[in-house]
Amino acid sequence: MIYEHPLAYLLGLEGIALLRSFTGQFDHGFVDSRIAEIRRLLDDEVLANAAVEVSRVDTAEGYRIWSDTYDGPNGLFDIDEPVVGQIIDALPVGVALDAACGTGRVAASLAERGHQLLGVDSSPDMLARARVRVPQGDFLLGDLHRLPVPDNAVDLVVCSLALTHIPSLQPSMAEFARVLRPGGHLVISDMHPEGVMRGFVPPVRRADGQPGRIATYRHSIGDYMRAALSVGLQVRRCEEPRLPKAENPQPTEVPSTSEAIKAWDVWPWCLTGLVPEAARAANDDVPTMIIWHFQLTPAGC
Repeated sequence: MIYEHPLAYLLGLEGIALLRSFTGQFDHGFVDSRIAEIRRLLDDEVLANAAVEVSRVDTAEGYRIWSDTYDGPNGLFDIDEPVVGQIIDALPVGVALDAACGTGRVAASLAERGHQLLGVDSSPDMLARARVRVPQGDFLLGDLHRLPVPDNAVDLVVCSLALTHIPSLQPSMAEFARVLRPGGHLVISDMHPEGVMRGFVPPVRRADGQPGRIATYRHSIGDYMRAALSVGLQVRRCEEPRLPKAENPQPTEVPSTSEAIKAWDVWPWCLTGLVPEAARAANDDVPTMIIWHFQLTPAGC
């Protein structure tokens, strides 16, 4: 179980914001405001009594719950699709594997580009939706540690928003290298480690009504590099996109604590409305995703 306290979340944002004042980003008034706000938060009895125990949910259960709504509005899709699409458009058409394909979001874009499509996922519920969405694809049940794909079988592997859910990158990177043909390409999009550190973890509501978090791990940039280079994958591109900033952000009314915590156990980000200035200082310039393009070293090189 994970112990989550809304006050701890808010104080964490305040702490990050205050630490940034040591680099000269903020002035005396900003620091005084943060300290005053912390005192207010500590005195708030609604926050003091709102802690919850949250279950850590494995990917199979988590994505079974999420499968009905996964294709709904998702800001991460808007961030990774332009970059991933640009990378794929520059590659030759061939046999493509969508690893951890989910409901077929990436698989559909690969099929539209003319690739012969394979898809693998550990969630039968997600696969059922992918088969309907991309009927020309061949979708198989399996996981990233043991892909049900022969050696040297594909020209391209795409893996989106999945590696953050496995504790170690090495086994999956080795599998990607195994199924790729020499000179083949690997494109990965994932949660950025800075976002994971700030609690950007997929939430679900379990059948008993209790909140859960899909098991998520923080992989550093070096973790990706070491895992890829060790199996012959060379870096061709790396991007760290951020959420677009509003050109003229307007001040927003701070909600009451009672209003803000109504759904915080599933959507902790709703708490940022209680500390908007600290939240902007802590999060505004933090990358939301990490996107990689690797290429498998051709034979004899």
